[in-house]
Amino acid sequence: MKIHAAILNAVNTPFSVEEIDLDGPHAGEVLVKVEAAGICHSDWHLVTGDTKHPLPCVAGHEGAGVVEDVGEGVRDLKKGDHVILNWAPSCGACFYCLDGTPCLCSTYVEPIWAGAMMDGTTRLSRRGETVYHYSALACFADRAVVPQESCVKVSPEVPLKVAALIGCAVTTGVGSVLNTARIEAGSSVAVFGAGGVGLSAIMGARLAGAGRIVAVDRFESKEKMAREAGATDFLLDLPDPVDTIRKRTEGRGADVVVDTTGLTAVQELCLKVARPGGTVVLAGLAPMGSNTNLPGSLITRQEKTVKGSYYGTAVPARHFPLYADLFLEGKLPIDSLITRTYSLEQVNEAFEEMLSGSTARGVILP
Repeated sequence: MKIHAAILNAVNTPFSVEEIDLDGPHAGEVLVKVEAAGICHSDWHLVTGDTKHPLPCVAGHEGAGVVEDVGEGVRDLKKGDHVILNWAPSCGACFYCLDGTPCLCSTYVEPIWAGAMMDGTTRLSRRGETVYHYSALACFADRAVVPQESCVKVSPEVPLKVAALIGCAVTTGVGSVLNTARIEAGSSVAVFGAGGVGLSAIMGARLAGAGRIVAVDRFESKEKMAREAGATDFLLDLPDPVDTIRKRTEGRGADVVVDTTGLTAVQELCLKVARPGGTVVLAGLAPMGSNTNLPGSLITRQEKTVKGSYYGTAVPARHFPLYADLFLEGKLPIDSLITRTYSLEQVNEAFEEMLSGSTARGVILP
């Protein structure tokens, strides 16, 4: 079938919206009509080359839609189901899945980073040329074929543009404080970066009953967004916010510090902000091959803990519906993250506005 999709043909070039071919679902796969796709910095890493990936590819990894068809052997999904797309499908049988960390599933890592489906081939092509899938989803398109493991059913009561954000920003941010850091009520939390993931982390901290939540960002425009998400304090990242955060946390530093920027200099700053005995959670994706200087002498002498948080240490099949229920109950105002919606043809404009700091989360409505 013919679809319209946003293709990245080469590093440091704009996305090109084109008509390309999409094969129907193979065994174990699902055809989804994409109704919403979030604008996330992880897709921008493809453009800059910070994330290495086969090209040309259809980007988009934060999405939701409606099932249109299923391949042979697909379980528990049927035409008309509303689904959130999960960019970290899991097999349920490898060491990591059985250990309770399905986002680290070893079975699906290789084909996903090869830009393919689970059988090593793609469903996308352009005039006979192979086009690759980003994160097995490729949801910057009006339709996508994805593994059945990448579909998590969600109540039709949840608007699909809200459901799309659960597929990445919300799960990554909320999970970084609830699942990875496991913060306690009354804790002090500092969150660096007030984009979609950072604002979600702030929401998660408020949900957990944090006493002080300090948001740090380089754009003044983010203050209103951060405070609406639950921040008690807002600081610009310049000048150095370390002393200010310590003063606002009884001179100690924050109990939990979350980096959502992926910038190595900010990650290093986070270690200084954490109190002795505190925890640093690295939730933002740093460029592949980069190095962060986190001195072992300081970590040891002050008993600081540094944790990576990939997809919010989530079990998507359990956490996606949980976050959707919290939204419906009014406890997780995900809809407030959506600053603006765009057509697929406006994808480059959407990223320009993301980089300018004027949006919390933009959403493409294909």
